[in-house]
Amino acid sequence: MASPATSSAILVVVLVATLAAGGANAATFTITNRCSFTVWPAATPVGGGRQLSPGDTWTINVPAGTSSGRVWGRTGCSFDGSGRGSCATGDCGGALSCTLSGQPPLTLAEFTLGTSGGNRDFYNLSVIDGYNVAMSFSCSSGVTLTCRERSCPDAYQYPSDDSKLRSCNGNSNYRVVFCP
Repeated sequence: MASPATSSAILVVVLVATLAAGGANAATFTITNRCSFTVWPAATPVGGGRQLSPGDTWTINVPAGTSSGRVWGRTGCSFDGSGRGSCATGDCGGALSCTLSGQPPLTLAEFTLGTSGGNRDFYNLSVIDGYNVAMSFSCSSGVTLTCRERSCPDAYQYPSDDSKLRSCNGNSNYRVVFCP
C-alpha cells in the first residue's frame, strides 16, 4: 500500500493533468432547423449528417484542434434505409452521413477550433460555392453571422475575402440555425 505522501503526490499529478487537459475541450455544435421544410444538415470532419424536420435540433461534439470543419444544409433529399440517395443541393456523394464536402450550391459554415495554442477559434460563413438555404452561425463568445440571400454581407463571396473571418475564445460552443 502506498504511503500517504505518495498518494498525495499522485493525486496532485492527476489534478494537474486534468486541469491541463481542460484547456482543450470539445466544442458543442447545436444545429437547429427553423425552416418550414426539412433540411438535411451535414458536418465534416465529424458529425456526418441526418434529417432535420422543421423545429428539430441536432447536437454534435467536435474535438478541440479540429481544422477545416464545415456544416451545411442539404435540400430536396431522398434516402433509402441504408442511407444512400441524393440531394438537390449540397449533396455529398449520395450519402446521408457525409464524409465528403457537399456539391454546390451550398451555404457553408466553416470553422477551425483551438488554434494559437488553443486560445482562439475561427469561423465564417461562405457563399463562394453558391447559396441554397438561409443560415446563421455563431460562437458563444463571438458575433452572429447571418446569411439570408446570395449576396449576404456576412459571408465570403470570393476566396480572398478575409474581412469575413471571425474569431472567438477557444473552448467556445457554436450554434447553426437554418432559416434564422
